[in-house]
Amino acid sequence: MHVRSAITLLLLCPAAAAAQRPARTAPPAPVTGIRYDVTYTDSTAAQRTVRVQMRMNVGGSAPVLLSLPVWTPGAYEVSNFAQNVSAFGATDGARPLTWDKADYDTWRVQPGGARTVTVSFDYVADTLDNAMAWARPDFLLFNGTNLFLYPEGQGLDFPATVTIHTQPDWRVVTSMHPAGAALTYGEKNYHDLVDMPFFIGKVDVDSMQVSGKWTRLATYPAGALAGAQRQQFWGYIQKAIPTESSVFGETPWDSYSVMDIFDSAYGGGSALEHQATHVGIYASQLIGNPVLASITAHEIFHAWNVKRLRPADMMPYRYDRAEPTPWLWVSEGITDYYADLTLARSGISDADAFLQTTIGKITNVAQVPPVALQDASLSTWIHPKDGTAYIYYPKGSLAGLLIDIMIRDGSDNARSLDTVMRELYASDYKHGRGFTGDDWWGAVSRAAGGRSFDEFYRKYVDGREPYPYAGVFALAGLRYAVDTIRDPRLGIGTRTDSTGETITQVTPGSAADAAGVKVGDVLVSVGDVQTSGGAGDWGQRFRSAYRSRNGQDLPIVVRRGAQTDTLAARVVLMPREQPSLTEDPNASPKAARIREGILTGKTAR
Repeated sequence: MHVRSAITLLLLCPAAAAAQRPARTAPPAPVTGIRYDVTYTDSTAAQRTVRVQMRMNVGGSAPVLLSLPVWTPGAYEVSNFAQNVSAFGATDGARPLTWDKADYDTWRVQPGGARTVTVSFDYVADTLDNAMAWARPDFLLFNGTNLFLYPEGQGLDFPATVTIHTQPDWRVVTSMHPAGAALTYGEKNYHDLVDMPFFIGKVDVDSMQVSGKWTRLATYPAGALAGAQRQQFWGYIQKAIPTESSVFGETPWDSYSVMDIFDSAYGGGSALEHQATHVGIYASQLIGNPVLASITAHEIFHAWNVKRLRPADMMPYRYDRAEPTPWLWVSEGITDYYADLTLARSGISDADAFLQTTIGKITNVAQVPPVALQDASLSTWIHPKDGTAYIYYPKGSLAGLLIDIMIRDGSDNARSLDTVMRELYASDYKHGRGFTGDDWWGAVSRAAGGRSFDEFYRKYVDGREPYPYAGVFALAGLRYAVDTIRDPRLGIGTRTDSTGETITQVTPGSAADAAGVKVGDVLVSVGDVQTSGGAGDWGQRFRSAYRSRNGQDLPIVVRRGAQTDTLAARVVLMPREQPSLTEDPNASPKAARIREGILTGKTAR
């Protein structure tokens, strides 16, 4: 058969192609008593695969439709986990059952009169990513969305259990609730089931009580985070949780698991939130770096903001398609603002560090094209290549700071953004619903003593106008200034991910453009400066090292696919606006109180 001709025929005759799959005219058979078995042992580890089995009771003779999610909540991208499935099969316990694909992520099983059905498959775990499954000879990370099929046509409120089969000397770590038998866990609905990731293997685990609840720290590989550095990290957790709990007035989990992977080949650091867990993946070089405290504070705050308090258009989660929302600047950006506040309020860092972090975010926002916060929130699903794919993090964080100041100014420091978060948590999450635009802006206006935020929304959330830093910061006793300096500039934008520093933008006429750098290249080094293992500060290290070397040769090493190229460039000094933010010693008493309130969490009441 000529494969190309056959494919062309199907493309030209979509009706003929569609005829190969009957339409779903009848409802699928309902299923109950769902049990999952996950096997990961020495033998499966050698193939980097997980063996998965799903058993269920079937009611009726209609086909059973079983689907795998296409994304993991918190990772705002379609991942199509079904692509990792192989060796799928179905039986009634004694004989094979007929099955086919209803669509690319749905399997259709014909029970043939069977009252119980068992399906099984292998899953390839080869991607080091917080939302994915990743296997090593002595370790496995997986998310429930990777492995757990759900039955179509009956909602997601079904209870289920998960049993792990592994080596006797390997540990199993999860926040899923124990369900009786050894290594068996369960949840009351599918949403909770897939929101509890697992570590299996040779990991370090210890626990302590924080804010009256048990907190677990699990790290891989064994020995990676140990001794004084582990104690330091525990110190971050012990300070962050009570500080963040005070914002909402409760610690909402039974227990919480911090699950971290350290890998020397990983570029930078990232983490993914869950309702009682987060999974962090970090370059080993970041151990002992304050960036770990910042990311940890960010992810723990998500246990309130997005895992519980959530935009209405993400209630409930759907797993069969993308679920875009214009509110990621609140779910992610304002969470990032609270991570900064947590470090300052808890004493992990100080006021100067908070101000320097704020300046870093201002600089970050200034380096990408102007984009509305709502637009950036929506566009992240398609990963724009102009550098704005994740700008709703720093830009949303800065919006949170500006709103916080305006609320405190309007209420004479009697209320704050904390007030807004508490109100929405009580009025929306506690009543089982997500917040709307009217909910959000209504709470903000009430906290600010009735002040309207219509103009702020129009200009800075739905619009692309520059933020009014100087005027608003002055209300909090902060002096904002901008100086012009000359320093080395490559003229690129980058994104840190599991492959390293991926180039997302090349400015025409820049040093990088002249050297032949292309969007999609992975930046390995710039002159003597390596881009990995520096907590994302390679740009600062480059500017410091080459500030006095204008015109000198500058080799740029990039990776294009499997090939590594060295490109010839020259150091180019370019003018750049350098903002600064300092405490104003001449601030009014009211502004000084607002500044103190932001950094301590205090209000006048």
